[in-house]
Amino acid sequence: MGVAIIGTGSYLPELRLTNKDMEMMVDTSDEWIISRTGIKERRICPKGKGSSDLGYEASLRAIEDAKIKKEEIEFIICATITPDMYFPSTACIIQKKLGLENIPSFDFQAACSGFIYGLEIARGLINGCGYKKGLVIASECMSRLTDYTDRSTCVLLGDGAGASVVSYSEEDGIIDSFLSSNGNYGNLLFTPAGGSLSQSSFETIEKRENFMKMEGSTLFKIAIYSMAEAVEKILERNNLKKENISIVIPHQANLRIISGVAEKLGIPLEKFFINIEKYGNMSASCVPVALDEAVKEGRIKKGDLIVTVAFGAGLTWASNLIRWIK
Repeated sequence: MGVAIIGTGSYLPELRLTNKDMEMMVDTSDEWIISRTGIKERRICPKGKGSSDLGYEASLRAIEDAKIKKEEIEFIICATITPDMYFPSTACIIQKKLGLENIPSFDFQAACSGFIYGLEIARGLINGCGYKKGLVIASECMSRLTDYTDRSTCVLLGDGAGASVVSYSEEDGIIDSFLSSNGNYGNLLFTPAGGSLSQSSFETIEKRENFMKMEGSTLFKIAIYSMAEAVEKILERNNLKKENISIVIPHQANLRIISGVAEKLGIPLEKFFINIEKYGNMSASCVPVALDEAVKEGRIKKGDLIVTVAFGAGLTWASNLIRWIK
């Protein structure tokens, strides 16, 4: 039995936060942001809405694209570092919004690598547990973790969600996954407060410890090395050459990182699908949103070999090797 993606969907909030808007918030400029990140604008989830709302909308689109009934969904997994709340899980909230009952639904997090990890989890559930179809969702409201007084990070982050219907298949669509992590580098990208170790308090809020902290210059080098490694490993394991890849769907953290990965691998940048200028870094949502847009724009055709690759907090890095069967 094979496992394949049979439908994709994405959802981006309507509210746009442009670089011109950022100029009025912190000491920065449109030229500075574009030259260093490639980002022109990002989407922001409105107040009163959360990751489950974005994930629900993306799921509806993925189910419609798969041309199945929602009742055919047998499990829901959601990659997120910005859940609606500690519990219940965002996946269970999405399950309720979809009107589904009595199926396993759970959240997990591997930060920006989450969707790639999620596809491998789904493959295991189908191959190992006998499920037929499930939803893999990545939904993030990174604006909730953004310190809009920190110009080094606030220009990077945005909100959005992507989803895929993963199904058993006679053709092998999700061929392989490479997953890795190294907790020794966790202090390079993290949120100090808000968890069980350091609960939110007046003191942590005053110190702005409930927002994301990042050691950007160090991460830049590690990100390029790790993402290139993830691509090389998955090609090596499957006896493939770089020329065999039809398209690379990378995490959209920074255009200079994507360019660095392309250069290190010796793969033309034109083979990388890039949409960072529109959305910024949406953590786990970057890869599924880019995958959906690449499909809808005709960049991916039946039989194409796709490599997804990402890097994120943990530190985690990962890749999938996918053959498009639609």
